[in-house]
Amino acid sequence: MAFQLSDDNVQSMNEMNLIPLIDIMLVLMIIFLLTATVLNPTVPLDLPKTSALINEQPPEAIQISIDKDAGIFWDSDPISMEELGVRLQQQSGAGKDPSVLLRADKESRYETVAQVLAVASQAGLSKIAFVNE
Repeated sequence: MAFQLSDDNVQSMNEMNLIPLIDIMLVLMIIFLLTATVLNPTVPLDLPKTSALINEQPPEAIQISIDKDAGIFWDSDPISMEELGVRLQQQSGAGKDPSVLLRADKESRYETVAQVLAVASQAGLSKIAFVNE
């Protein structure tokens, strides 16, 4: 003999309705996001005041080019090895300590490049950079 508490035709609800719970969670999340952004505390700082000095402009670089026929160019003007030495002496004598950008064609002779480096070294210039593409 078994006891039966409900009718067979009536089915009971076994699951809990989560929709109101989800709605409440979304409303609480929106309220939290709004209050968190409004109540963001900022730290008051008294930052020091400084005066920046204007830095001197770096000296312009000297561009020396060597083509494949051992021609030497100061910027785009052709120049001889002796004249190159005189100009480099003038630049180093001015006290600016300029940098030399050396551009050499890949077909140029190493001898010409070595001579230009020697002339720049004799003039007292030590900032020499090789430029390639």
